[in-house]
Amino acid sequence: MPLLRIRTEIEDRPGRLALLTAALARHGANILGLSVQVDTRGVVDEFVVSVPDGGLADAAPERALAEALGTAGGARTVVVPARPHELVDEPTRALALAARLRGEPQALPEVLAELLRAHEASWTTGPADDDGAPDVLTVPIGRRRAVRLRRFGLPFTATEAARADALVRAALPAPSPQPASRTVALRDGTRVVVRPIRPEDADAVRELHERCSLESRRMRYFSAKPAPPPRAIEAFSDPAHGLTLVAEGPDGSLLALAHLIHVLDPGVAELAFLVEDAWQGRGLGRALTELLVVLGRERGLVELRAATLSENRRMLRLLVSLGGRAQRTDEPGVAEVRLRLDGRGAAPSAPAAGGFFSRQEA
Repeated sequence: MPLLRIRTEIEDRPGRLALLTAALARHGANILGLSVQVDTRGVVDEFVVSVPDGGLADAAPERALAEALGTAGGARTVVVPARPHELVDEPTRALALAARLRGEPQALPEVLAELLRAHEASWTTGPADDDGAPDVLTVPIGRRRAVRLRRFGLPFTATEAARADALVRAALPAPSPQPASRTVALRDGTRVVVRPIRPEDADAVRELHERCSLESRRMRYFSAKPAPPPRAIEAFSDPAHGLTLVAEGPDGSLLALAHLIHVLDPGVAELAFLVEDAWQGRGLGRALTELLVVLGRERGLVELRAATLSENRRMLRLLVSLGGRAQRTDEPGVAEVRLRLDGRGAAPSAPAAGGFFSRQEA
């Protein structure tokens, strides 16, 4: 009974996965494993299936299943042979590999190859560069080295790149603990403190919104709304909601809010900002964005997304300069930017009308 690994991209809408599983069932494929990943164009579903000998009319089951999934809404479908040892629970396998690295740190290329089922793995020096080839992944190891992986027939996804990065960070010596707050120097030399929000910041958050112009609040919330209600401010301090940072000025007032908000897509968080008018255009938005990118990677995120009004050109320029890609949404005048955290740029997409980026100018 042949085993196959199938990877296909689907539109992220309710019921799309059910169409794929029904198509597999009609061809006698028994689903033994399923994972949901994120890649440059959206959601990727990966199945490990068994197919009965002679159960498909087509002599090539890979072709027959690829065509069936294409009819059911799958795109860029890849079907390759799988082996029984690949049916191990993925979290358990990753933990076992991390444990192996504790005793064999020199085996990092081999361990990464096993983690991602790559066919080739080798050390390389210099900047990480995979030439944009979908079947090549370069995983940075410190500042001067990297591991170059190649897997024939099955392109790497952003989720897999994040897994490799997380395993590397688990194997490397632990860095010095980062302080709960840090000082950031702006372009004019002004130093501000960036730290996680605290429940006692509620009054200062409301005062920040009162000092912001109607236009700044409209850019952030798509309407010139006043300060968020108390329950929303409380949620900013709740780890289940995500991560919110505040920027504290020399006089102790709050100058900005920056959010990483959990969403349902695996490995993805929404990025959003509010910066006080007097502090816009001074590098504070960039400093906060770069910090959230680092923190997002440390949390195992694959991608940051930001919805913004298309007219928000300053934020558009900021996120694009960091590797983000803009695309239109179904809502008129609103665009979405996607920023990959694995060192690879997102796939080109339809340009947003006008300019844009996350909901507040930098």
